[in-house]
Amino acid sequence: MDTRSRPYRSVLYIPGSNGRALEKVKTLPVDAIIFDLEDAVSVGEKINARNLLQASLRGGGFGARMRIVRINGFDTIWGKEDAEAASEMDCDAVLLPKVESAAQVSAMAELVGNKPIWAMMETPRGMLNAAEIAAHPQIAGMVIGTNDLAKELQSRFRPDRMPMMTGLGLCLLAAKAEGIVIVDGVYNAFKDADGLAAECEQGRDMGFDGKSLIHPAQVDVANAAFAPSEEEISLARRQIDAFEEVEANGQGIAVVDGRIVENLHVATAREILAKAQVIETLQAG
Repeated sequence: MDTRSRPYRSVLYIPGSNGRALEKVKTLPVDAIIFDLEDAVSVGEKINARNLLQASLRGGGFGARMRIVRINGFDTIWGKEDAEAASEMDCDAVLLPKVESAAQVSAMAELVGNKPIWAMMETPRGMLNAAEIAAHPQIAGMVIGTNDLAKELQSRFRPDRMPMMTGLGLCLLAAKAEGIVIVDGVYNAFKDADGLAAECEQGRDMGFDGKSLIHPAQVDVANAAFAPSEEEISLARRQIDAFEEVEANGQGIAVVDGRIVENLHVATAREILAKAQVIETLQAG
């Protein structure tokens, strides 16, 4: 499935140590799952979580959901063994926390083989090096760690997220330049649906592919925000029809709703329709 048409609207963190959650997520309408062996697992449960997750993934039942395993960092006693275990897990990608250089990605690649690697972008140095990280041949996606970034920046949490806009922008530019997936950070107030919707809308408008989530209650809001709207789908169809009509008459520019439609607009319109079709198929399944 093409990266730009596959949906990553909702990317839910699930603790690798929670057997009940590992089963429940199989029933949730999420596009991707981050099976977490890092922050969501206590020190005493690290090895048990790794073994439980390995068995759970082997058992299957996750359908078309993207399966991403977040390991502990290589600066911990669990990181290397997590990576080696993940290389044999039935997952689609391995997520490395606090990535700050392409060299760290290369070290990860030596342990996970050909598995696609995703990078947690959550430190100032990581964001300053976002371009080299995104350009690594094994990197397939980035996830923003906004909580850790705020801590490192010593910034205040604001609804407009202005203190971290430079970092978010650097990562977005890097991801889009390389054509990889980029997922926005979490929204901590999981009972605040309106606040989540506003942050999802901001992230979608910026160009993020989806939102990382900490609670199942957030899934529907993220799915709605990052899916093409009915208005966008209708406009995309009309743009394509209008452009094909003028093209058939030997012209290269159409007008829809008083706005110019060129090749680049048609390419975007086709991407919107392709993503909408994939989402419809997933929901039907």
